[in-house]
Amino acid sequence: MEINECCECCKKTKERSESEYKSLMNRLNRIEGQVRGLKRMLDENAYCTDILTQAAAVSSAVNAFSKELLGNHIKSCVADNIRKGNDDIIDELLDTLRKMMK
Repeated sequence: MEINECCECCKKTKERSESEYKSLMNRLNRIEGQVRGLKRMLDENAYCTDILTQAAAVSSAVNAFSKELLGNHIKSCVADNIRKGNDDIIDELLDTLRKMMK
């Protein structure tokens, strides 16, 4: 298992299972490939609507990544903190959801 920092600002970490890590990393690798495809399309002067269609696919892939990560977060981090009596995690989750919905 690997420990990954959630962000530079909070210094919290989370130990992820190998399957969770691989699933999230696979999604990011596909997104990275899609973004490279966007760059290539622009370099090759592809038609605007073709680029926009690819951009929509990238956006959808990022949303799917976020949904998977959020679900894992709620099932593990949030649930564990609530079981331990740390209800502050609920405010943190609400703040995160607000940021995601902008």
